Amino acid sequence: RGISAASITGFASVTGKGVRGVSAGVSVALGNAAMMQDLGIDLSTDEATADALRDSGCTVMHVAVDGQAAGMLAVTDPVRPGAAQAVDALRAAGLHVVMATGDNRRTAQAVADQLGIDDVRAGMLPEDKKALVEELQARGHRVAMAGDGVNDAPALATAEVGLAMGTGADVALESAGITLLKGDLQGVLRARRLSQATLRNIRQNLFFAFAYNSVGVPVAAGVLSEPVLRLRLQQRRGARGGRRALPADRGAAVADAGGGGHESLFRLRHRQRPAPAGAATGPRLNYKMFQAAGWCTSTG
Repeated sequence: RGISAASITGFASVTGKGVRGVSAGVSVALGNAAMMQDLGIDLSTDEATADALRDSGCTVMHVAVDGQAAGMLAVTDPVRPGAAQAVDALRAAGLHVVMATGDNRRTAQAVADQLGIDDVRAGMLPEDKKALVEELQARGHRVAMAGDGVNDAPALATAEVGLAMGTGADVALESAGITLLKGDLQGVLRARRLSQATLRNIRQNLFFAFAYNSVGVPVAAGVLSEPVLRLRLQQRRGARGGRRALPADRGAAVADAGGGGHESLFRLRHRQRPAPAGAATGPRLNYKMFQAAGWCTSTG
């Protein structure tokens, strides 16, 4: 349109609300209703239009010029394919799903209705999300938080399990313990299944290691060596003798114990289950730690 961008002075970013600055001597602000209220901007003439946009799932940002409402911008972030199925699967697994967002209540409810989420917390600042996680923890829940923005970073760091979308802000990636390389909720399901399979492997390995070593260690230590074996066989069956446990047998016993441990590692490669019909394929995981087994609460 032939519009040249003017220089901005006095720029300020208000976390969770918007931005403001001065252009050509005129104050300009872009942000949500909370920011306009802080600046004393009257939005009454735009409220009906803004509410209609929010009801359709749009996020509304107001524009103020020189202390007066000048217009609004409406943006929408479509629900990803497979997101509703992922929420249903989490709920079917016994998790309580909470939607925590900085958006207006109307916008948040419109999106929650598409996903089938009943517990919606709207208009939340970064400290509010962190407080929500702490509140759930105080009730005895273990909390998994999934997010992708700067506003999610405090909550991601506070939750027992923080899952950052790889398409999100760097500070969110640094705050979370698990990074999903694609912004797909199916990755949350895969992370949970993989962590549960890992713990299951650990328990199985402990059991089999104890059972195997109960027999293998005496063999490797020479309990069944030639003199001991001959003496016992003579006592029980006379002087016929018996099979001798050679040094090679003892070495094989120790080698078998190591092989069983390696085999358990490869079992995890076969723990992935297919995504629900119509859902997007889950992303590959880049995880720094796994604490996810036994989640009873998930927020995001």
